Amino acid sequence: MKKIIFGFSALLTISTLSLFAFDWPQNEILSDSFYSYFAQVRGGTIGTSLIFSESEEVKASDDGQVLAVISEHDEDELFESTLGNAVILEHKDDLITVYANLDSENLPNLLGLRRVSKGTSFGTTGTSSWQEGEGCLEFQVLDTKNKTYVNPRILMPRIGKELALTIKNVVAVNKKGTIYDLGTVKTMPSGVYQLYREKQEVAMPYKTTVYVNGVIAESLSYDTLSEKNGKITVIGKKNYDVNAMYPDKERQFLGEITLPKGKTQIMVIVADILGKEKQIIYTADVR
Repeated sequence: MKKIIFGFSALLTISTLSLFAFDWPQNEILSDSFYSYFAQVRGGTIGTSLIFSESEEVKASDDGQVLAVISEHDEDELFESTLGNAVILEHKDDLITVYANLDSENLPNLLGLRRVSKGTSFGTTGTSSWQEGEGCLEFQVLDTKNKTYVNPRILMPRIGKELALTIKNVVAVNKKGTIYDLGTVKTMPSGVYQLYREKQEVAMPYKTTVYVNGVIAESLSYDTLSEKNGKITVIGKKNYDVNAMYPDKERQFLGEITLPKGKTQIMVIVADILGKEKQIIYTADVR
């Protein structure tokens, strides 16, 4: 059985991909009922997979060539597969799909496959991978040309409503580590700040944007993730790794902003994958 290791370090241009390029890799579920969403913190890193919430039959999301069938246990390898039992397919447009956490029962039937058609069954999900869910499919999409992880949801038809997003307990932290609660602060020094909101337990925004006095100061879009210096990163003005994006269990990074002296307005907008936005505006006397 083969294993493939991927390294990624560049930014994807989404316009090169066709929307809804893939079918669902298992039976459709409502958009607000995934176990874990792309780019959420998971296992001490930024998650590059979409984790389903139900144990069901897994199928190829499009026609493709079989690159690898991975076993949970491989006598030729020193370490077990973190993906558990998995199938990796190569598709057109330089895309790769990974179907992980499969049950071992159907694995022998997959070893001889070279090409598969859309809808080909890979068996059911199991509990073979190192993910937090129980018996749930871990689905991953990779763009080998641009060397990025792609949010599977931008390529799959969307079913049902999105989880409601909130903007709570937004704070600005300066270089000295001083925390300013934007909901209550009236005055604050000028300078560079890291902006955070309270992290939601499940819901994940597709895009966050911060304006300072009407000008975009930072915009983070969760359509792709990159890899820099061996760490998964979100792309904004910089590459932000897990320590920047999720400094603790309570906060999620919104962006790095510079506050000039004078009456200053800070607007935070969060949007779901359907484009529905929620915003909040703060004002402060910056000295």
